[in-house]
Amino acid sequence: MKQVIYLDNAATTRTRPEVVEAMMPFFTEHYGNPSSVYEFSTPCKKAIAHTREIIAKSLGAKANEIYFTAGGTEADNWAIKATAEAYAEKGKHIITSKIEHHAVLHTCEYLEKRGFEVTYLDVDEYGTIKLDELKKAIRPDTILISIMFANNEIGTVEPVKEIGRIAKEHGILFHTDAVQAYGHLPINVDEYGIDMLSSSSHKLNGPKGIGFLYIRTGLKTRSFVHGGAQERKRRGGTENVPGIAGYGKAVEIAMATMEERTKKETELRDYLIEQVIAQVPYTRLNGHRTSRLSNNANFAFQFIEGESLLIMLDSSGICGSSGSACTSGSLDPSHVLLAIGLPHEIAHGSLRLTLNEENTKEEMDFVVEQIKEIVAKLRSMSPLYEDFMKRSR
Repeated sequence: MKQVIYLDNAATTRTRPEVVEAMMPFFTEHYGNPSSVYEFSTPCKKAIAHTREIIAKSLGAKANEIYFTAGGTEADNWAIKATAEAYAEKGKHIITSKIEHHAVLHTCEYLEKRGFEVTYLDVDEYGTIKLDELKKAIRPDTILISIMFANNEIGTVEPVKEIGRIAKEHGILFHTDAVQAYGHLPINVDEYGIDMLSSSSHKLNGPKGIGFLYIRTGLKTRSFVHGGAQERKRRGGTENVPGIAGYGKAVEIAMATMEERTKKETELRDYLIEQVIAQVPYTRLNGHRTSRLSNNANFAFQFIEGESLLIMLDSSGICGSSGSACTSGSLDPSHVLLAIGLPHEIAHGSLRLTLNEENTKEEMDFVVEQIKEIVAKLRSMSPLYEDFMKRSR
């Protein structure tokens, strides 16, 4: 088997061995239903409570404000749909941005068909929310602002603290999709004025199929999954105990290693960015140069198709993506890249590389060399590039 250089950690991450070890007893030894009254289920109940405490502590929240979900998509859906339903009498206006994950955008589109109005904020060339436009968009009937903490495609970190302050000043609820940020950036829900926050375990070396939604005490947010009294009667269904136990271990590790891990990732990310920009002409970095996730590098290469680049990188054992994993297979250019002002022909030539602390400088050198060779080969077959070079002479 050829060596694989995995650079798609924004799509999913390797589950840590310590996490798998923490999960195993709940498959084979402590397999009781946590809703049962007998003593055999006690370890399951304790595991759920323990993870709830770990997550709450990591956010400066209370344990009873953490609700487990099947992942970030469900958490986003819950935050937006249930808030809309609970606060519809107050108003039917929601504010979000044009660069949100589709879990937010498609949920907002769903609500628009049911009588709600949604304002989709523009962003600047780096993908940053314009706070003045946010203020202008607020209306007396605005009930929710939903802005992601950091973008999953271009890595830009949003001015979340300022957004939270604006929301609080106007008495509006604030939800943030922190799927890419949680475990990678320090977050305190009180400091940032966050009322709801979504997260997903498999983005920080935990198992797939488990996430959480933080809901601040006092919110009228309704139940999302009906059919049982689990999660304090707000989300029916038997709890995913192995997943929850694994998530707790993943969060413990992520919080303990965050400073050292992100420092290494940032150094490696910056090296990768500098080398690609220096060695591959007609290339731009997408997203903010410094206010970005520590492991994210997103490039746009003129005169090529990103899908062809991905296939050829895969032949060299390099795993990357052209954008969100949830839209892979789509022929449309990234909505995020279009929102930051890239024309279609350049947006089609995008490449997202998201590394982790286990990657090495030697791997980055190999990746840069492969990108350089592949882009040159693809451009040699491009009539657009040929015409451009003729005009440039």
